[in-house]
Amino acid sequence: MTRHPRRNAQNLLTRFNKLQADRFYEAGVWQDYTIYERAAEHATRTPDRIAVRDSHATLSYAELVSLADRMATDFRDLGLVAGDRIAVWLPSRVEMAIFLLVCSRDGYVLCPSLHRNHTCEEIAGLLERAKARVLVAQAGYGADADVADIFKLAEGVESLRRVVRLADPSTRDAAAIAVTLDLPDDGVPLPPSGHPDDVAYLAFTSGTTGEPKGVMHSNNTLLANARPFSADWGFSADSVSYTLSPLSHNLGFGALVMTIEIGGEIVLHDLVRGQSVLDRLRETGTSFVFGVPAHAMDLLREIDEAGAANLDTLKGFRVSGAAAPSSVVEGLLAFGIRPQSGYGMTEAGSHHYTLPDDGPERIVKTSGRVCDGYEIGIFSVEDPNIPLPANQVGQIGGRGGSLMLGYFGNQAATETSFNRDGWFMTGDLGRLDTDGYLAITGRIKDIIIRGGHNIHPARIEQLALRLPAIERAAAIPVKDARLGERVCIVVMPKKDTHIDPVELLDHLRAHGLSKYDMPEYFAEVDEIPLSANGKLLKRALLPGLDNGDVVPVRIPRPEMNT
Repeated sequence: MTRHPRRNAQNLLTRFNKLQADRFYEAGVWQDYTIYERAAEHATRTPDRIAVRDSHATLSYAELVSLADRMATDFRDLGLVAGDRIAVWLPSRVEMAIFLLVCSRDGYVLCPSLHRNHTCEEIAGLLERAKARVLVAQAGYGADADVADIFKLAEGVESLRRVVRLADPSTRDAAAIAVTLDLPDDGVPLPPSGHPDDVAYLAFTSGTTGEPKGVMHSNNTLLANARPFSADWGFSADSVSYTLSPLSHNLGFGALVMTIEIGGEIVLHDLVRGQSVLDRLRETGTSFVFGVPAHAMDLLREIDEAGAANLDTLKGFRVSGAAAPSSVVEGLLAFGIRPQSGYGMTEAGSHHYTLPDDGPERIVKTSGRVCDGYEIGIFSVEDPNIPLPANQVGQIGGRGGSLMLGYFGNQAATETSFNRDGWFMTGDLGRLDTDGYLAITGRIKDIIIRGGHNIHPARIEQLALRLPAIERAAAIPVKDARLGERVCIVVMPKKDTHIDPVELLDHLRAHGLSKYDMPEYFAEVDEIPLSANGKLLKRALLPGLDNGDVVPVRIPRPEMNT
């Protein structure tokens, strides 16, 4: 089998296994090209086709590849070698695509999962952990940029060889970007030295339950999802994708990788608060949107206020990060927009999704089927080596071509994340039906134990969101001296509405929630915050409960002697 010649080694400890790699190559799950080479192919065939744009800049494939080539020369002159980490702390702007290509091109490792809600001190800590050689950051960006300075803190990071300071984005072309990045003159590019199996992406998990882990992906593991996803949903070079999810998150980053794979166009969401997403979708001729339920709700609200959608080109909307409420699914379908429910994680990509011909019930109640090149199994919570049959709830395990190559610098975490047969244990709970559709029921560590009975918050939250007046819902534990824990349902109503707790319980009962899982406490709040990847930050609710700012109301569960 013909393979890329390897010109240099990355010296990174990973789970890469040649026998397994051979099987992936033979099955076509992995292929013999890098993300950079795919972009270079498009640059040759369709040089003027738009690759990536934000509100202030547009880069064609020819311009994108040229900028990556010039940056490659700069990095080699700087003395960087394959395996060196390039950290990028930016909002969604076209420069991210350049850094992705240069890392793929020459075996560097891109670290883009540095979010807006990180503090400067947290970023400095991640730079230390990654031993980053280059930092690219935007001035004034981050959770505490008004009181802290990442560029000052970066002076104390010994591994850094270069720090690039970018100003707020403004109107700019490829030439202006080259000047801002201080790239060498355009000349004869050095030959690429990257390999499809090189680690190209180091993503730090959100860290909502502990210290973030660094997830390592190669060109091939990233592309292994992109190919079946685009084929199943009919993406082509004519597709225009719009990512409401930031490129620092796996959903937005995956959309960028998929776009480069097919040679299409991706539009990055960088509108300021108050600007119209609806107008932007119309202006760009978007055909598919990547976002979370809140994004879909916002779009539907804007359509309602405008009185019409007029989105003739928009065919699909990936609703990720949480279950898609039935009101959202029905709302999108009413305007000819096909919702896509899905499941995935940083460690394995977006390997599950519903298909274009799936009905509303499957979109609401499941996360779809697994894509080609990946497998899903359900395993006993008590013993992850014991597989469970269809329709039984257990821990979700996965394996296949899009699975990570391990956790960076954390062999112990890598080892304990797999069972004896090589299945990655996700920590998520779910069940597979006889047709192979997956329903997520919660997380192993996100279980409320009431008197020995396990209650899964995710199911309560999913059912609560079917109540049209609820924008967000979080089921959290309340300590109880006798039973250990009871369930408190915290809701964030839609604008100018309030929720009656008794009506909410009636709603949950009508939609099939067991009386043994019913919430016993209720609280209404103005805001349930979201993480950078659109997931509920339940931990942000706990201080308010502890200090009395949020006072839950007791709501007796039906027919229960408590």
